[in-house]
Amino acid sequence: MPFTEFLRSRAAALAGCLLLLGVGTLTIPRTILKLEQARSLGNGQLASLLASPSVADATRAALAIGRTRQAGGAPLLARHVNDPRPSVRAMSIYGLGVIGLGTAADQILAHTDDASGAVRIAALDALQRYAGAHTLSPAQSAAAVSATIERMLADHDPIVRGHAAIALNSYAGGASDGSIARALVQSLRYEQSPYVRQRVMWTVFRGFAKLVPAGPIEAWLSKNDEVTQIEAVRALGSKYARTKDRSALALLTTVSRTSRSWRAQEQALESIREVNGEPFSTSWTAIPPVVHVPKPRPDPLASLPVQPWPSAIASPAPPSALMADLGPPLDPTTAQEMVSPAHGPHPRLRLVTTKGNIYVVLYPEWAPLTVANFMNLSARGFYNDNRWFRIVPDFVVQTGEKDAKNTPGPGYAIGAEQNPVEQDSYVISMGLDYAGNAPKLDSAGSEYYITLSPQYHLDNAFTVFGRVVSGFDVLGRLVQSDRVIRIERVADMVL
Repeated sequence: MPFTEFLRSRAAALAGCLLLLGVGTLTIPRTILKLEQARSLGNGQLASLLASPSVADATRAALAIGRTRQAGGAPLLARHVNDPRPSVRAMSIYGLGVIGLGTAADQILAHTDDASGAVRIAALDALQRYAGAHTLSPAQSAAAVSATIERMLADHDPIVRGHAAIALNSYAGGASDGSIARALVQSLRYEQSPYVRQRVMWTVFRGFAKLVPAGPIEAWLSKNDEVTQIEAVRALGSKYARTKDRSALALLTTVSRTSRSWRAQEQALESIREVNGEPFSTSWTAIPPVVHVPKPRPDPLASLPVQPWPSAIASPAPPSALMADLGPPLDPTTAQEMVSPAHGPHPRLRLVTTKGNIYVVLYPEWAPLTVANFMNLSARGFYNDNRWFRIVPDFVVQTGEKDAKNTPGPGYAIGAEQNPVEQDSYVISMGLDYAGNAPKLDSAGSEYYITLSPQYHLDNAFTVFGRVVSGFDVLGRLVQSDRVIRIERVADMVL
């Protein structure tokens, strides 16, 4: 049988199976989403779809299996870590990391130097999730650290190098700390890509400030690489707070007064508090006068007309697979495609605030139910007149509740849609409830936040569903008396 006929027969057989299983008229992508939302493997339905000849369906089924977090999904995904299709291979490995059992660690280690950048990203991500879940053996952990360091220092793709740098934070506090710290210093000394340097310095700040000498950190305090400067300020504050050495105060004070970056100024003020043994700020009602607040700029998108919303659910209810915009199909083969929205049109919204307009583009291909929920609440006016109840300098601005007490939410929760888009500056994500210090998956409702600087430690649990594309100056002027007046839909943006 010719190969094309074989693919057609497989597809026809799969469609027939789905009808027999009671899927009815749901398209295959919506069937996948429906099962994912139910956290169900569907009595073999997702396994069958993972074996589909359709790259888009198989890729999306792999992600769905991971998101179910069902132990029974791990062996299904493990069978596809060597799939000849890079996107299926990548998403199978990523899904194994989300499930987190560690059972496929040896298989995943073999893919840290895969020919596909998307697969290398997925392998690094899965291994660091295993490390965070403490499911790696000592030998596997050592091998994972070695492979991750190699990717950070030697991979030809800067996106992979940057992702490897972030992943190293998950191994902090282990037997490889010295090796990791030396590799980070080496990267700071020779790395030419700002994209990578920012992530290396973030990992220095998060897990290795005490071990990295002050010199490589201080060298970046006066340079024009804004985010690396911010992370260096954080790292210096962390380093000297832990050693109770106050000699960094002069350097931090200089940054707080002279940096051209308002974000670096804010972080310097917070690091000064840290070195002085004071708690970090948790809510800003006024911006300190020393901060060079960004001046209001003309809105370049003000002329975009308001577009009608899709039909909204009249009463409060979680979104369904039937109402969700599925977005462009996922087929990540490169590192860039693994951490970015897919090519195609994406919903664009205008957040009209008391300080100006903020525009966000949403990613339904990575988070269809989250996007559907956000757009439905916006269409119903739920977000109208919401207060920015949490303004944390150089961290996040947060809103999404109906009254000043940040209650009561929409009356339901939606499932997490973990994805590999990094929590970089200016992403929009859903807030979660906490149990102690741990975020509770599947507890999002209406609260959302926008990051002011990289917060990669949130990658594993929080759902990124879009990014700010205009109105960055507005974010720098928000305080806790400000409000979201309304949210409008404007013309989609093709990414």
